[in-house]
Amino acid sequence: MKKYIFVTGGVCSSLGKGIAASSLGSILESRSLRVRMIKVDPYINVDAGTMSPYQHGEVYVTDDGAETDLDLGNYARFTSTPLSKDNSITTGQIYDAVIKKEREGRYLGKCVQVVPHITDEIKRRIRTIGNSPDVDVTIVEIGGTVGDIESIPYLEAVRQLIHDLGHNNALSVHLTLIPTVSGGEAKTKPTQHSVKSMREIGIQPDVLLCRADEPVPPEMKKKISQFTNIDYDAVISAHNINSTLYAIPEIYSEQGLDEVVCKKLELDTKKPNLKDWKRVRSSYENAKVTANIAFVGKYIELSDAYKSVDEALIHGGIANNAKVNIVKIDAEYIETQKDLSAVFKDIDGIVIPGGFGERGILGMIQTAKYSRENKIPTFGICLGMQVMVIEWARNILKLEKADSAEFKPEGDTNVIALLEDQVDITDYGGTMRLGLSESVLKTGTKIHEAYGSNNIWERHRHRLEVSNDYKDDLEKSGLIISGTTPDGNLVESVEWPDNPWGVGVQAHPEFTSQPIKAGPLFVKFIEESLKYGKKTK
Repeated sequence: MKKYIFVTGGVCSSLGKGIAASSLGSILESRSLRVRMIKVDPYINVDAGTMSPYQHGEVYVTDDGAETDLDLGNYARFTSTPLSKDNSITTGQIYDAVIKKEREGRYLGKCVQVVPHITDEIKRRIRTIGNSPDVDVTIVEIGGTVGDIESIPYLEAVRQLIHDLGHNNALSVHLTLIPTVSGGEAKTKPTQHSVKSMREIGIQPDVLLCRADEPVPPEMKKKISQFTNIDYDAVISAHNINSTLYAIPEIYSEQGLDEVVCKKLELDTKKPNLKDWKRVRSSYENAKVTANIAFVGKYIELSDAYKSVDEALIHGGIANNAKVNIVKIDAEYIETQKDLSAVFKDIDGIVIPGGFGERGILGMIQTAKYSRENKIPTFGICLGMQVMVIEWARNILKLEKADSAEFKPEGDTNVIALLEDQVDITDYGGTMRLGLSESVLKTGTKIHEAYGSNNIWERHRHRLEVSNDYKDDLEKSGLIISGTTPDGNLVESVEWPDNPWGVGVQAHPEFTSQPIKAGPLFVKFIEESLKYGKKTK
């Protein structure tokens, strides 16, 4: 029988359900179980593609081009589960599917209701993934917080699934908060009320993950167990740690989380093999050097806006037995500074990430110019690569009005242009170049050295490309076109000559980077940044 684990959250949002679900998935995989992950988002948007980073953090892109919640990025970093559009479920998708069926007359004239029609569609989508022959355990993370109006249909669907499947095949894992009040006293009452809210819905949590500032002591776990009707050994301390997030699988396993889950689900498995996670943790905790990386972006006020890039930089550090200190700098702030040497003092490398819109672009261009002229290792990603091209065109080709069609649609010197089939687009939902595609690399380039391959596959999320009208002029002036699409028609990567590591890529290589296997470009970028830092200090 297929097994299901439903991860919910209580008390407040942003407790880390995605990290908890991902960590549990990684431990179960270490027991040789085949795991699949699903994220349920209660928002009415069909996907995360049109959301501002300030609203919902980064948009994570899957191989098949789905624009999803950032928690799928956590799943990808912690587990080997394949991810596609089917692993992301939203209220917009559910209602869209049900309404289409109603219009087609497939409900035979019945009154279409939340129960059973919406809940049945939710259940169908979850079981479509879980019933695959190559799946042992499906972990379903329910977004939002228990008590939210938006989450009620999903919790009702979970209640029905647990009843339908039986308690030995379906498990409720509830993440809650133990706050510390004035005087330093930790309080369990919010956790008790959160579990009570779950029970009122009809779901008795089987496992409780307790977020806390400090490890939850045995006497507190016993109290929580008594007041929530949850076994003592199933009350797990999810306390703050001073190490990396990638230590969490090991911390959970040390407390017996996987033993409890396997026992309750009647899973006969191997003992956990966490050697890879132990290695990652050791590399992070024992690192003797640090790379100071300036991150010049547009959405730096929200930490999750560039989540995958931040994590990929950390992965690059782990691969080099180094820590990475990411210094976030607002691109608009750069525009106000006359002396960039003061801004980038003690910086070992610079990242110019992706984004949309004209705000802050001048600051990014100024950053690229300063970095190129001062030979600082630089990594441009998506928009960052386009900025590198614009800066080169302005200052080396002397095309003073060089720009992007995104910012100057009527410009006559747009070195960055819309794809031909995108020119008349007004509906921006799902209209970009999305998902996994192939690039052919030029031998002898830095990107070729990093990958060690002539052909690579990375994911994309963008509308604009380097204009072929200027491609030859850019190359003749010295800019290295180091990667293209297989037909040679689109530029996929560029490099600065005479720079220790000035590389820009149109793709988003951060989406495929893992702590256990860091993305090749991030490994090489951090390596070169460490060399630069050692040489200049």
